[in-house]
Amino acid sequence: MTPDDPVNTLPLEALRKAAEARFDHYLEDLRTLVNIDCGTYLPDGVNLVADHMEERFRSAGWHVGRKSHQPDEGLPRLGDILIATLGAETAARRVLLIGHMDTVFPEGTAVERPFRLEGSRAFGPGVSDMKGGLLVGFHAVACLQETGLAGGAAITYVCNPDEEIGSPFSGPTILERARSVNACFVLEGARENGDIVSARKGVADVRVTIHGRAAHAGVEPERGRSAIVQAAHTILALHELNGRWPGVTVNVGVVEGGTRPNVIAERCDLHVDVRSPHASTFDEAVSEVERIVQDTEVPDVTVDMVRMSGFPPMEKTEGTARLADVASRIAEGLGFELRDAATGGASDANPVAGMGVPVLDGLGPIGGSDHSPGEWLDVDSVTPRMALLAGLIASA
Repeated sequence: MTPDDPVNTLPLEALRKAAEARFDHYLEDLRTLVNIDCGTYLPDGVNLVADHMEERFRSAGWHVGRKSHQPDEGLPRLGDILIATLGAETAARRVLLIGHMDTVFPEGTAVERPFRLEGSRAFGPGVSDMKGGLLVGFHAVACLQETGLAGGAAITYVCNPDEEIGSPFSGPTILERARSVNACFVLEGARENGDIVSARKGVADVRVTIHGRAAHAGVEPERGRSAIVQAAHTILALHELNGRWPGVTVNVGVVEGGTRPNVIAERCDLHVDVRSPHASTFDEAVSEVERIVQDTEVPDVTVDMVRMSGFPPMEKTEGTARLADVASRIAEGLGFELRDAATGGASDANPVAGMGVPVLDGLGPIGGSDHSPGEWLDVDSVTPRMALLAGLIASA
């Protein structure tokens, strides 16, 4: 580090010791949260996580508010958004932290696979994605409070209930809070090799419905118009888009159609995933998907296309590159090597980055096998990652 490096002013050894002192409290919190079923569509469970986090925030002097979800008729209820703030709103340094409280797992998973430790790894539903990171955010700020470094910054922490379905409820609140910040840190788990994330692909969830005409497949098939046959043409054409633009992927992941083998299929639904690392090619790819699905081969069929929730690309800007450099130097001062990387998955970092805010993601502990029964978190990475995040918040 150079003499004029602002990282030199950080008391990294004090932050490391504060993080070590908080480790047992962190682990107990992690055990509590992992043993709560909180899939996105289990709002009571998500709100139990929110209750736990709210109690932690209030006991540490944060101001806390909650927004409850009021769904439109026929739509499922989601959990509350928890918004915690610390410091004066007029502070020159304003930092946004984002962590999500929901998982992808159904009710009963926590009983079936409760929290457990095996050596240096913790296991259980959501341990890495992202209860581990959710808690690191709180405890990192506690380290700043304990070392006298929390003053001078306004910190907002949004704990959202619906990231796993694209944050349709919490997204506007996150963007509202992001408008006035200098930096944003998203607490998804670090990559398995320890990398943090400085760029993510944008993702569009596209739903295509093909409407044909039913007929008896044996008696008068000529009267039918098969939605499934048209779907076959459409699927092949969509998959030919892979490779047209660098990094762009198109995948038809779900196909649902037909009623019986002796009936010409009247309807077929396609769920299409479109991803791109850059905004320009993202828009081009989605436009080309729309053109392809409307270009039909089977006569008389009609097609509806709906773009569901998604995320714009998170591109590595100059501001994000500067944050990544600061993170690397803080890690060096703490005694470990840190790199940043791009990844194909999307998160709440994407729309914030799309506003021009410098964003780093993957700042939770190291983990892996997300969304699977083998999901794990490296508990040895908790202390250094907690100290790293504390240093980033203090220097943002």
